[in-house]
Amino acid sequence: MQPEKKPKLAIWKFASCDGCQLSLLDCEDELLAVAEKVEIANFPEASSTVLKGPYDISLVEGSITTLHDAERIQKVRNLSKYLITIGACANAGGIQALRNFKDVKEFTSAVYANPAFISTLDRSTPIAQHVRVDFELQGCPINKYQLLEVINAMLNGRRPNTPPYSVCVECKMRQTVCVMVANGTPCLGPVTHAGCNALCPSYQRNCFGCYGPKETPNTASLGAQWEEMGKSKPELVRAFRSFNAYAEAFRKESRSHER
Repeated sequence: MQPEKKPKLAIWKFASCDGCQLSLLDCEDELLAVAEKVEIANFPEASSTVLKGPYDISLVEGSITTLHDAERIQKVRNLSKYLITIGACANAGGIQALRNFKDVKEFTSAVYANPAFISTLDRSTPIAQHVRVDFELQGCPINKYQLLEVINAMLNGRRPNTPPYSVCVECKMRQTVCVMVANGTPCLGPVTHAGCNALCPSYQRNCFGCYGPKETPNTASLGAQWEEMGKSKPELVRAFRSFNAYAEAFRKESRSHER
């Protein structure tokens, strides 16, 4: 009898820092269990071996920033049964999407000695603006246990079980005192996806929104509360323009304080 054919898993990188790919390698013992269930067919971060597609699951890290990327993601989509975007870059354009609020030529002229050699799109855009995405896993970087859950769900034909609630819920579960109520520290926790186990508030620091806007975030209410706390318009703009600056809810809120 021939051995059972394993589903093929591929990991793809676009404009990013590689942090979300490293979350898979950080699984360590759990990665062995993944390797028993799937064939890791394309993972340049871990191996030079590349097996031809099609692939059952593709994990895509990074945003689209060049014409070459825009063409390549179409090929990835065509090769993939399920395409899962991982991290802030793939889901919201990442830190590099800060350029979307300005003229990119200003940045290339300031940074590069020969800006004429730089070929880039005007905007850094999420993968979903170019191809159909089957699931978006939030984080900067992603939570490795959530990643394992998503892979497991896709292999078994079910919807991934990831939390839709905010970081505030994680604070409550950890019995962490609210930094905004207790200390008057502006915090993005009320409008940010859970997934980090409220890491920053557990050290008496504010949430920076690494996991992007939660489902139905009331950013206008939070912005109004920050203004009552004495925060200026420029401070509000900067707060919503970090890892997930171009996510729709954060983008709209930051722009509302520019006018």
